[in-house]
Amino acid sequence: MFKEVTFSYNILSDPDKRRQYDSAGFEAVESESQELELDLSSLGTVNTMFAALFSKLGVPIKTTVSATVLEEALNGSVPIQPLPLGQPLCRKVEKQSAHFYSVAITEKETKGGLVCRVHSREKSKFKLLYFDQEESGGLSLALQEDSSKTGKVTSAGMYFLGFPVYHMDQTQTLVPASKDPDSAFFKKLDGFQPCEITELKAGTHVFAVYGDNFFKSVSYSIEVVCAAPFIEEKENLRAIEAQILSKRVELSKFETEYREVLAQFTEMTSRYAQEMQTIDELLKHRNEIHASYTTLPAMKRSSSIRSKNKGGLKEASVDGPLREKKPSRDRTKKKKWFNIPLKVDKRKPC
Repeated sequence: MFKEVTFSYNILSDPDKRRQYDSAGFEAVESESQELELDLSSLGTVNTMFAALFSKLGVPIKTTVSATVLEEALNGSVPIQPLPLGQPLCRKVEKQSAHFYSVAITEKETKGGLVCRVHSREKSKFKLLYFDQEESGGLSLALQEDSSKTGKVTSAGMYFLGFPVYHMDQTQTLVPASKDPDSAFFKKLDGFQPCEITELKAGTHVFAVYGDNFFKSVSYSIEVVCAAPFIEEKENLRAIEAQILSKRVELSKFETEYREVLAQFTEMTSRYAQEMQTIDELLKHRNEIHASYTTLPAMKRSSSIRSKNKGGLKEASVDGPLREKKPSRDRTKKKKWFNIPLKVDKRKPC
């Protein structure tokens, strides 16, 4: 029901999709539009409350960066704070707002790689953004990472290590999980996609942290480090992501085998139930044939069988009629409420 409401709300809140629906119905609306994508800053209080409720109940709601924030960045009118390498910074950003940071890196640091990580101990929702610098001086959004729960915190990171690094798009796995657990398992790695940018050039780069909570501000910690000292970690990351890619190929083959075996199991389970029912009916019919070997009339025979099934409340006798068991003792009659003895004072005459 909530998925249907979400789909309907997505159509009604978008003028273009609403016109498509009015002209040709649901078929005119793309199936991908069932994934709700909202700019929370443009919603009123009531709509935001409904969106928060749906998200709490497990409906996949994908939020976008506020159009106001993107427009201000493109115009170059956002304040940018310098962020030195290797120095974590803790701050609080308001909902549907962003803090911008500039990071300067040298040619040597570029070869070593760069990592930007943000986490929130309050498990708040946020977005980590990376902007390209335009010739006009403005900033255009190039990369975006949504926070995800990792243990007791929510975190997001960008890794520019000079080789392909992958990120997990959680929104691709939420919809299958709500529809079919089996499909959710086999599509669990479908959101494992390569990042568009693998390395950064020497110079100044701009990151931003966007508060993505529905109502509250976001407390976070951001840190940008040079990856040159982390040689072992880079090799481990490359190796583990290669294993994940290999496992994704194996899952695709395993799904085909699983579906075939599951179909056979379903067929065998159905046959098992049918065979069990057939055997029970045959045994029942056999018992009825055994019970027909008697000289008793059909009425007495059936009543005799019923009396045995009732646990012996009535005893059936072959030589005589049915006898009912008498209770061992008579129950005493309960006094009615109006049988109350009343004492009348007989006064002597004067």
